[in-house]
Amino acid sequence: MVEDTRLQRWFCEEVLPLEASLTRYLHRNWRAENDVIDLRQDIYESALNGARRGLPENTTAYLFTIARNLLINRAKRARIISFEHIAGLEVMDAQPDIDAADRHLAARDSLRRVQAGMDRLPPRCREVVRLRKVEGLSTREAADRMGVSIDTIERQLVLGVRAMADAMLGGSGRIRRTPAARSPRRAGE
Repeated sequence: MVEDTRLQRWFCEEVLPLEASLTRYLHRNWRAENDVIDLRQDIYESALNGARRGLPENTTAYLFTIARNLLINRAKRARIISFEHIAGLEVMDAQPDIDAADRHLAARDSLRRVQAGMDRLPPRCREVVRLRKVEGLSTREAADRMGVSIDTIERQLVLGVRAMADAMLGGSGRIRRTPAARSPRRAGE
């Protein structure tokens, strides 16, 4: 038996910090949003009762295994068993990636900013950035495909990447031409 003060310290230091990821997991895997808080409390109760016999070595795996089993049991009792719903729970790794949702949201947000930056570019500059950075063509291949010089591809790429970096950092994302970036023909005009 684990003494109460040690059990309370374990719960506060190791279980409660997992609350946000546990809540996200429950929201993703249970249809009834109103049940999530009750489910979380039932998981905490089961975790405490089990830990009284001995503290687990891996609290995260322990807590998420309890959550998975509780969801499976609740689904079976409610007779709302969707094959995909239960199958997803069954194959869940014992060590969940608790930061995956956060990384997914951050990546999606970055992708939106990249797309917004691309949309702000002039058509030729956008095409150069797309060919070089998205399709991975060499400078020569991009120049041949577009029918322009290698210098044009290089200049447009520099301008486009700078504008996109500005857009991704919260700026206007507009192309800023410096006198050195202008073609010799334009500089003399």
